[in-house]
Amino acid sequence: MQDIITNIHKSGANVIVSNSTFGDLALHFMNRFGIMGVRVPSKWEIRRLCSAVSARVMNRLDAPTTEDLGTCDAVDVVDVGGKSITVFAQDRDDSKLSTIVIRGATQNVLEDVERAIDDGVNIFKALTKDKRLVAGAGALEMELQKELTHYAESNPGLDQYAVRKFASSFEVVGRTLAEVSGFNGTDMVTQLEVDHNAGKKHQGVNVEDGTTLDALQAGIVDPYLTKYWAIRLATDTVLTVLSVNQIIVAKQAGGPKNRQDQARDED
Repeated sequence: MQDIITNIHKSGANVIVSNSTFGDLALHFMNRFGIMGVRVPSKWEIRRLCSAVSARVMNRLDAPTTEDLGTCDAVDVVDVGGKSITVFAQDRDDSKLSTIVIRGATQNVLEDVERAIDDGVNIFKALTKDKRLVAGAGALEMELQKELTHYAESNPGLDQYAVRKFASSFEVVGRTLAEVSGFNGTDMVTQLEVDHNAGKKHQGVNVEDGTTLDALQAGIVDPYLTKYWAIRLATDTVLTVLSVNQIIVAKQAGGPKNRQDQARDED
């Protein structure tokens, strides 16, 4: 153990991160050489930490190479809200990861803030892949409903009934926005249909007074990729359900049960 800790010290490492506990003998030699030990039980957090400090995970305790070592400006233990947190700080701006610490009075508040941050990060990620935006507040779905309805009318035969039903499914966004805001969903969808048939492509739901508004002028927009993948995945799910032609039922193995395990005959 002394040789192992000595070789680690000679490599230039002054902090060792492990997912298991440190033995008393290892702690003795680490204290002698001034090496800090940090225990991180989660393998996911260790991989995330390695990505942040540009280090590699080592499967055995040995002297690390130059490629295995990671770097950071400071490692310190700080108190945040009565809880001790080990911080690996870096002053440079080219770090691959960042940590956001949120605070709240109750667990529900923390969960709401966490969901808001997660949504914001995912939207930013989507905009880096495709920066196009579409009108929100249910305006895009109602315009798709109008165009698909016109397409269904131009198709002869039974296909137009399927296309018409597919078109009417897009009304759920505007109806849901109206109902959760305390307004009548049917009246809102009817008014949106009138507006879009009149050429107002960007009319959406006004959740404040139950009327319609121009989503673009109000600044209500959604990422194009979000709408694209939502419609595509929902359609693929429906096609998968409709294409199922066999049902496999799992039964208990072992054949018929004994007579004493079954209910007695009434006679």
